[in-house]
Amino acid sequence: MSEYSNDPPPSSNLLSYSVILLITFLLFKMFGSKSAQSSPTMIEEEPEEPDPPRNFTSSQLRLFDGTSASVPTAAGSQEEQKPVYLSVHGTVFDVSNGRNFYGPGGPYEVFAGRECGAALAKMSFDDEFLDQIDLCESLNFGEREQLNEWISKFRDYKCYPVLGRLVPDSKIAQTGTTNNVLDKEFVKEQTGEGEVPEGYATSPIYVGCGDNYYDVSFGGVGFYAKGCSYHRFAGKDASRALAMMSFEPADIDSTNLSDLDDTKTTTLRDWCKTFKTKKSYPIVGQTGQKFGH
Repeated sequence: MSEYSNDPPPSSNLLSYSVILLITFLLFKMFGSKSAQSSPTMIEEEPEEPDPPRNFTSSQLRLFDGTSASVPTAAGSQEEQKPVYLSVHGTVFDVSNGRNFYGPGGPYEVFAGRECGAALAKMSFDDEFLDQIDLCESLNFGEREQLNEWISKFRDYKCYPVLGRLVPDSKIAQTGTTNNVLDKEFVKEQTGEGEVPEGYATSPIYVGCGDNYYDVSFGGVGFYAKGCSYHRFAGKDASRALAMMSFEPADIDSTNLSDLDDTKTTTLRDWCKTFKTKKSYPIVGQTGQKFGH
């Protein structure tokens, strides 16, 4: 019989053939599918979303020096190492992967939590060249080339994550003020959706709390930017809503604090302390409230 005959196989052969097919199918279901599922090429993990770019004040940046800090836990507290950030001509990098160089005890530890563009350009550890962004504008040709090489090394060779921009205290926006009380129409525009000022990583987001307006784009973008849970407070004096722990439009749109009881007053004071001390959001003007702390 030809190998390519179209004649059907005998019935006994047909039964054997069917059994083989059935066993093959069962083995594939038991082992083949598991093998496919365990294959790395078949797994697509959802990538972690990077933090949105943020603005830094110099005092905020200084906190990220790689030293140990006490962190509250259920059992009390434990020591954890802080990340290591530094700024090069205003660009803030997370150099935690280079902790041996930039962290405590490392040869470049003096740069941790500092603006060090001019110091790197001049190959100097002198304190006079640290935290001086403006000095980067007066570098000579050779120093500027050196600065660009450092930026390229951090960004392209070491691939240190870029976190945002360091904004000098003198340039943090305080326009729209009258006797340091911000005009409400001006504040309404500061919702994180406007034009990004020169030297900023993201557009300002103003939120009023107690006596002051704070720019929460300095660390609070993930909470107050468009699409985030607290964006409804952006561009507003949110004092009453924060005191009431309320998302009700009537509370968000009201600035009346006269009817707050002691508990709600304490809640608002706690929020003000968080904004000013814990988060270190920069104060950009006053709300006109006479709340006090």
